[in-house]
Amino acid sequence: MSNRFMQPLRIAVQWAFLLFTVFLGITFYRFVLYCRGGSGVFVPRPDGIEAFLPISALVSLRGWFITGEINPIHPAGLVIFLTIVGVSLLLKRSFCSWICPVGTVSEVCWKGGFNLFRRNIRPPRWLDLTLRGIKYLLLLFFLWSIFVVMAPGAVIAFIYSDYNKIADIRMLDFFLNPSPLSLTIIGILFLISFPVRNAFCRFLCPYGALLGLASMLSPVKVTRDRQTCVSCGVCTQVCPSYLPVMAKERVTSAECIGCWRCIAHCRAYGALEMKLTGSRVAVPGLLFAVLVVVMFWGGTMAGKMTGHWQTSISLQEYIRLSSDATVRH
Repeated sequence: MSNRFMQPLRIAVQWAFLLFTVFLGITFYRFVLYCRGGSGVFVPRPDGIEAFLPISALVSLRGWFITGEINPIHPAGLVIFLTIVGVSLLLKRSFCSWICPVGTVSEVCWKGGFNLFRRNIRPPRWLDLTLRGIKYLLLLFFLWSIFVVMAPGAVIAFIYSDYNKIADIRMLDFFLNPSPLSLTIIGILFLISFPVRNAFCRFLCPYGALLGLASMLSPVKVTRDRQTCVSCGVCTQVCPSYLPVMAKERVTSAECIGCWRCIAHCRAYGALEMKLTGSRVAVPGLLFAVLVVVMFWGGTMAGKMTGHWQTSISLQEYIRLSSDATVRH
């Protein structure tokens, strides 16, 4: 497959996962509606919704270190979390640019902003570096709070607490009934995403910060052949992470999201390729795309096959806890 077709392929994969995420959300909403007595039609809870519980997954990871076992409360959340980190370790931050629904919406916004204003705004370098540091500070805060501050007993108590058991329902309530402050912040981030490329992902997402650090160990990286390169600068211009691709022999930055835009838009055939570290072997685009999807899908299948996917919370307990949450809300 020609690298020219990599962007249509990536966008197709993005939208497929986005539509699947919408399906999960609607299914989960119907499940919660049934639990709260708002519908007489029972819909099974989709365990994949736990992908939206990264904090719970981090606590579950700490609990796994403590007990040696994956807890049965939100096992799918931990499985998905580990799968995403695994994808990043091998295939850069490809999750962010191929699968993540937030990344998809963010990309749609900044591309729409470019079409509307004929340009995207890049903050001054000093401000860009400062803002990018926020996501790493947030990541440090969560890691410090969970892996250092929380005592082992507190970790186990949180995992089996009523609060954590319905963390997914609380997440749904947050989006269905946001506070004025939350709505304002979300609105501001949405508006900023039009002129600034991937504003939330670039500046505020601690998940992206973690995946970026993991991706630095990836054996594949965008590599430039200086002899073939014609120094046109297109690769640098189209990079959504504002990386100076044309000035690098290998793109090792944690900000590289493995989107293949630089390679797809390269005007000199063979000047830019995704290559294995310390090798001249280039990874074909189609193979890269297949690996991203198969690894993500395979991780969830492994969780199901090993019994670490479906929650142990019974329907009756969900009904009781979701009703209590409604009263408190």
